[in-house]
Amino acid sequence: MTDRGRQERLERMDELVSLCARRGFVFPSSEIYGGINGFWDYGPLGVELRNNLKALWWQRVVRERDDVEGLDSSIICHPRTWEASGHVEHFSDPMVDCRACKKRFRADQLDEAGPCSSREGSSEHDFTDPRDFNLMLETRIGASEDSASVAWLRAETCQPIFNDFRRVREVARQKLPFGIAQIGKAFRNEINPRNFIFRSREFEQAEMEFFCHPSERDKWFGHWLAERVRFHRELGLCEDRLRTRPHEEDELAHYAKQAVDVEYQFPFGWQEIEGIHDRGEWDLSRHSQYSGKDLAYTDPDTKERFIPLVIETSVGIDRTCLAVLCDAYTVEELEGGQTRCVLRLHPAVAPIKAAVLPLSKKLAEPARALYEQLRRRWNVFYDDSGNIGRRYRRQDEAGTPFCLTYDFESPDDGRVTVRERDAMSQDRVPVDGLVAWLCERLEPGA
Repeated sequence: MTDRGRQERLERMDELVSLCARRGFVFPSSEIYGGINGFWDYGPLGVELRNNLKALWWQRVVRERDDVEGLDSSIICHPRTWEASGHVEHFSDPMVDCRACKKRFRADQLDEAGPCSSREGSSEHDFTDPRDFNLMLETRIGASEDSASVAWLRAETCQPIFNDFRRVREVARQKLPFGIAQIGKAFRNEINPRNFIFRSREFEQAEMEFFCHPSERDKWFGHWLAERVRFHRELGLCEDRLRTRPHEEDELAHYAKQAVDVEYQFPFGWQEIEGIHDRGEWDLSRHSQYSGKDLAYTDPDTKERFIPLVIETSVGIDRTCLAVLCDAYTVEELEGGQTRCVLRLHPAVAPIKAAVLPLSKKLAEPARALYEQLRRRWNVFYDDSGNIGRRYRRQDEAGTPFCLTYDFESPDDGRVTVRERDAMSQDRVPVDGLVAWLCERLEPGA
């Protein structure tokens, strides 16, 4: 990519960040105090987008399968959890400080550091030697200050799944192979949060750990890789901006046999949005050792006893939200030299499914009755302020798939004008059949 092309893509990213703040998708946490680096708040549209994404993931991974169970575990685990997992000892990134400007950087990302603003006669940083920086966020439990009260906010959502493996298997009466899935917050004290919500200190993961016999590892790894790629394509992500990348031998975690990243081409380059990993027997073996509890499984048919192998799928909810927004963001030229900004969001994740727009405030009563009917099923917006063109543009920016205009003909013919977001085409649809019409387009296959 040329420097000009890279600059244009970064400018496009800046435009998207501005739109997200202006329309209430995402904005800095504690904004009135100047924000806090690495933390973001999701506004009225953003929380709907994220909840829709999580609901779709849960539907595909848990509800549509009889071999995956759900879980919602505590953010704080017993401290031994993170000793067993290796996080306390090994979960770190190489870090350097600049003695001049006092800024801190990851040692493996110094090409992104930019010029030093504090050294006289030079723009070069005066870096310290690299040293390991543990990414775990420490907290304390209880009123005492002794070491027994030290705990950590979880760095990933999968470890509590391993802690609860035996309990969930027994209460759900599951046999291998089966999985445990959960969606939840995780925390990492990132040295250099960057790229908007892509790399933050507080983020959300949707993870599934699938437990199987070691002889079936390749079968289930291939199955879940195909399923997860299919999910991202279902979101409508552009095929040219989506790829899979197997880890090289020197990239693999010491316990992993294989790993594949699902990557999206963001304005700042190809980056991972989900990982599929063969974690082997590492996790259950370590937790058996550190807890003193036997987490082996006995096959009821063959009576074979073994430590289950784990195939993991781990998707970043925030990263995927960003990929969806980047993919959907479009500025297009219209006739007459006008432009419009539109988010071409897939209806399944669009924050607002439809907007009810009376052509005049004189039509407010029947338009509101329609709005009240539709909102029982979907998140629907009502707007009677400004001319109809401006109201369309506001909904385009929000990614609303359909605008329903109740006009002066509607009381007589019992129809509303439905305007489709992407093509801006319009159809007259009977009010009595509107729910079925929308359901067919918003909930295909329902």
